[in-house]
Amino acid sequence: MVQPRRHTWLVRTLATAVLAWGALAPAHAAPPSKPARLGLCAACHGETGMAQIPGAPNLAGQKLDYLREALKQYRDGRRNVPLMRAAIGPVSDADLDELARWYSAQTLSVPSNQGNP
Repeated sequence: MVQPRRHTWLVRTLATAVLAWGALAPAHAAPPSKPARLGLCAACHGETGMAQIPGAPNLAGQKLDYLREALKQYRDGRRNVPLMRAAIGPVSDADLDELARWYSAQTLSVPSNQGNP
């Protein structure tokens, strides 16, 4: 039996829509590469955004825009935290953006309660 013309048109239209949607997928779908300036941040916040020292916040999974703005505020002194200002120093907007993208792409891991009932 020959398929009706309308069915063929529908299949072609759906296939085209799926291909177009794939082409329009966000460019940030690929994980970001590790920032060159990650070292000093990782000393306190961990390479994957899980804090390494007491009092340092976890950065993994934070919103990109929040991290980007917070880093700029630390750098510019609008958030008066001398340790952060010293750590960030004269970092460019591009470097701050790279750090924000990295940490926002990390997955927050919740520690297991091993040994607890």
